[in-house]
Amino acid sequence: MNLVTIPLFPLSHGVFPDGMLQLQIFEVRYLDLIKRCHREHTPFGVTWIKTGREVLVPGEQPLMHAHGCMAHIREFEQIQPALLRVVCQGGLRFELHDVTPGPYGVWQGHVTYMPQDPISPLPAEWQMHADHLGQWIANAQQQGVENKLPLFAPYQLDDCGWLANRLAEVLPMEPEHKQLLLAQTDPRQRMASVVEFLTQA
Repeated sequence: MNLVTIPLFPLSHGVFPDGMLQLQIFEVRYLDLIKRCHREHTPFGVTWIKTGREVLVPGEQPLMHAHGCMAHIREFEQIQPALLRVVCQGGLRFELHDVTPGPYGVWQGHVTYMPQDPISPLPAEWQMHADHLGQWIANAQQQGVENKLPLFAPYQLDDCGWLANRLAEVLPMEPEHKQLLLAQTDPRQRMASVVEFLTQA
């Protein structure tokens, strides 16, 4: 098992590969982390919080879910000396094995990276779900507001993994359910789980 140590950013909501994560940073520990990641062009790890809070509470360690996703900074803006705005894109998924304290109160995760999804063509019976998302994108393009969409191009509407990830980000699922999807290594099975959720909703 090849363990890697990464800085963690625990959140009440996470991100999936290729997904968009918009953050406003004001805590001192994360101001330092984000500035360093931006300067060095390195990603950080985003995990879902199981119990605990996003803000630092002395003596309290949040309990984090077992799977997370790397976040790469795409846009960086310093609004005030102690306020940053960043837009990040999800990268590799990881499995979190252990957490230890780090510099300035930033938790350090000992993780193993998960493989990228293989290309998995979307079956015809699920095309309607791709069409709904595609129409939403097309409407935004026609109105000249494509840059306001909470997703990055290219739009891989014919790929099970990409489509499942985009739907999982916006659907009103419990974090535990999203964790199961994030951990699923078969993109077609992940899409099947999303379709099952949609039919039961």
